[in-house]
Amino acid sequence: MDKKSVLKTFKNGLIVSCQAREGWPMYGTNMMGALSQAAEKGGAVGIRATGPENIEAIRKVTTLPIMGIYKQWFDECEVYITPTYESAKSIIEAGACIVALDGTQRRRPRGEKLEEIIEKIHSEHPDIVVMADCATFEEGLIAEKLGADIVSTTLCGYTEETKYVKEIDYDLIRKLASALKIPIIAEGHIHTKEHARKAIESGAFAVVVGTAITRPEIITKRFVDELNLLPDN
Repeated sequence: MDKKSVLKTFKNGLIVSCQAREGWPMYGTNMMGALSQAAEKGGAVGIRATGPENIEAIRKVTTLPIMGIYKQWFDECEVYITPTYESAKSIIEAGACIVALDGTQRRRPRGEKLEEIIEKIHSEHPDIVVMADCATFEEGLIAEKLGADIVSTTLCGYTEETKYVKEIDYDLIRKLASALKIPIIAEGHIHTKEHARKAIESGAFAVVVGTAITRPEIITKRFVDELNLLPDN
């Protein structure tokens, strides 16, 4: 799909994040494929997934646009969401049509710069949509200037500067939507359909939801915790 088609597909829609780390109950490419199929049947407009092997498996079973990331951890830096150009290239080759990168100004492996990665993706893969996962308003402004096609709120609450944020930041969405010319995608701390709707009403172009849909162990625990609040009979 070209960029315009992808963005048109996403408008006011739900992108489901299908991810699981080794050791989690849903870990495995078959599981990720099944979750993606279920999300498509439920009306999702896209899938967010990590790693070439999972993206390849998902590509085989769904026609939805895949928002790819590649989580890689390095001792010398905090950036782990698609931290290098090579990590971006590998998920593009696996079938992602959107590449999500850490959109902060934190140090990257081997001294790579965000602007260099974005420029190289646009140059060598012109049909790929580049999304900057940001934590703050200022990072969103910078990402747009550096050429990102989309800015997301993915990292709000997950960086040292924003670790105090424990709920979805609707004010951040509003500010970004008012200031930027590119689409804003809301991600992080979206636990209910009401959260998702309010994010769109606050100016988000689309929403990404993961845990509340694809982590059954956490969904189960929320029900159990609520029932445990009942007085003993």
